[in-house]
Amino acid sequence: MALVQTIIWFLVALVILVAVHEFGHFYVARRCGVKVLRFSIGFGRVLWRRRDKQGTEYALAAIPLGGYVKMLDEREGDVPEEELHRAFNRKNVWQRIAIVAAGPVANFILAILLFWLLMIPGTREPIPIVGEVEPGSIAAQAGLEAGQEILAVDGEPTPTWQALHQQLLRRLGESGTIQFLVKYPGSDLQYMSQAPLDGWLRGAEEPDPVAGLGLTLDRPEPQAILGQIVPGSPAELAGLQSGDRILSVDGEVVSGWSEWVDYVRARPGEEIQMTVERDGGQASLSVTPETVEENGERFGRIGVGIQPQPWPEDRIRTYRYGPVESFVAGVDRTWETAGFVLLSVKKLVVGEISTKNLSGPITIAKVAGDSAESGWKSFVGFVALLSIFLGVFNLLPIPVLDGGHLMYYAIEVVKGSPVSDRAQQIGYQIGLVMVVGLMVLAFYNDIMRL
Repeated sequence: MALVQTIIWFLVALVILVAVHEFGHFYVARRCGVKVLRFSIGFGRVLWRRRDKQGTEYALAAIPLGGYVKMLDEREGDVPEEELHRAFNRKNVWQRIAIVAAGPVANFILAILLFWLLMIPGTREPIPIVGEVEPGSIAAQAGLEAGQEILAVDGEPTPTWQALHQQLLRRLGESGTIQFLVKYPGSDLQYMSQAPLDGWLRGAEEPDPVAGLGLTLDRPEPQAILGQIVPGSPAELAGLQSGDRILSVDGEVVSGWSEWVDYVRARPGEEIQMTVERDGGQASLSVTPETVEENGERFGRIGVGIQPQPWPEDRIRTYRYGPVESFVAGVDRTWETAGFVLLSVKKLVVGEISTKNLSGPITIAKVAGDSAESGWKSFVGFVALLSIFLGVFNLLPIPVLDGGHLMYYAIEVVKGSPVSDRAQQIGYQIGLVMVVGLMVLAFYNDIMRL
């Protein structure tokens, strides 16, 4: 069932992105007076089709891994003389540029609108506060200490976990110096520190930049409040209920969830006396953890989950936007993300990050399913990010992509005449090999992650 849901959400995301991209080409082509012969979502056998009054066929095909807009073009077949003025190749170079660029632009517009939708209610994100620092690590060399708030990295503000993560990702594979601006809790004094980088995390697969610094970000310890109780488990047999807060075990006060879990795991088969808080009062219970053996390890388990708990307000940064501010924030987010994607492409090309980080349809499908399971906001954010990636990727100057066509048109603008058909054909063959090679590498990476 989980696999089916993953596939469904992947197809939903893909169809949205492809439809928006191709609609961009379609809309601008019609505005420029080009006759559109077919608007197709997917490839292969046509499952559904409809034709409008202008002669355009709309189709859904069996393989939904892309789409296309077919326009009237003398290079692809005979065109009646009375319709020559509606052929794509007869339009001036600026109109052709507009039609080709419209697809990626539509993806960027979609991302802006989705971010706008997410930001209208406001956002809440954790503040980056240092938890533990590994001795001898980059963080230790920079003098970072537990409890410090990381205000900026390399001069760029990092008010949230996401901002910190994004800024650190920009330094992957680089050498030089990384700078931190920090402050201690309860103080307004700020301190600047730095540490050397030498090919930082170069070649790492799925690098974690925070862990790569040798630190963890502090998470408030959740209280030992029970959530789901597994039916038939020792917890249910002992009379534990969802919402119970564990106050003490065997006379020892329980300070948080981790301490409670460690206590239970260390006592397989041993009776534990507990005091719990329930409905404003207290109750005394006893439970005997069942014995579990996994990978040669023997530990106790009683069959309970933790109740979700909000973070303290002083550990959260809240942003509230009006409709206009939300739109501006969406534009900024789209611009920054597009720049980051371009930087990542550059780092892949020069070898600063590993090609093992390329992901194909299997990984994308998994992320689509996981984001949908996390809630609609997570899924919408995923679609926005994927839309930006699709837009940037299509603008790369590789023949067979939109960016390759735009490169040819830019040359035409400079030299005053189109690039020769032979030069274009050679470019398309090279571009096809490059794109297929990338797809094969990405798919291979997917398989190796299974």
